[in-house]
Amino acid sequence: MILIQVILSGISAGFVYGLITIGLSLIWGIMDMVNFAHASFMMLSMYFAYIAWENFSLDPMISLYLIIIIMFLIGNFVYRVVIKRTIGGEVVTQILCTFGLVVFLENMAQFLWSANYQMIRDPLVSGNIALGEVYLQKPQVVAAIACLLTAGLIWAFIHKTKLGWALQATAQNKQAAPLIGINVDKMFSLAWGIGLASVGVAGVFLANYYYIFPQVGQTFQLLALVSVALGGFGSIPGALIAGLMIGVIEALSGFFIAPAYKYVVVFSIYIFVVLVRPQGLFGTHH
Repeated sequence: MILIQVILSGISAGFVYGLITIGLSLIWGIMDMVNFAHASFMMLSMYFAYIAWENFSLDPMISLYLIIIIMFLIGNFVYRVVIKRTIGGEVVTQILCTFGLVVFLENMAQFLWSANYQMIRDPLVSGNIALGEVYLQKPQVVAAIACLLTAGLIWAFIHKTKLGWALQATAQNKQAAPLIGINVDKMFSLAWGIGLASVGVAGVFLANYYYIFPQVGQTFQLLALVSVALGGFGSIPGALIAGLMIGVIEALSGFFIAPAYKYVVVFSIYIFVVLVRPQGLFGTHH
């Protein structure tokens, strides 16, 4: 029974990792750009959820919808003001630009809200769910369901709508897309908006049960990059499955070996997969 509980906990964490990864993978797939500040924006959404709860008594389940809109607008703003200026430049310029965003966001959070750990106490979603002798935390279960639904909505948007088809066309050939009337600049902006909105959802639900502090995104950023590489750059289903794999591997290795070594196991598997299959498990190209 303990093993089943460990696996289920790993799956619930994996869905959150998967949603964080989907936004990162989407930006990469559309723009061929790795956003190293992705999880720092998740940290920002966690603080938004905390501020809404602390100052306006809005539970994360209520403030979620407003935060999604805010994160989408922030994504558009960051693309227009910062990222757009690096397009067409050297790859190292883009990397340093997003690293600079990490430094800026973390220091801004520390300046505005201090370096103290914060936590939302007594949210609407709290307590445990009993499945026989297995107990799961309600916030983690709800977060997993919400992340799965969000991932499904993003997939449906990309594959079932005209805007989604335009995003796919931009990802396939950025030079040919304008020839059929697609505004590539708008597609890039949309990708950043959706990417940050999705990571905003993950951040809000994570804030229900996880400590909030300026550097909270660092570990999640590493895991998201590993998930993108494992799943295959640009593959949304691959990102979700890789996130689930990492969540389960992390939980099992922490249980069977030691919590201190769980990331060693995760990164070792990542290195092995990259050496054997550089394009990732579900990627189609290097």
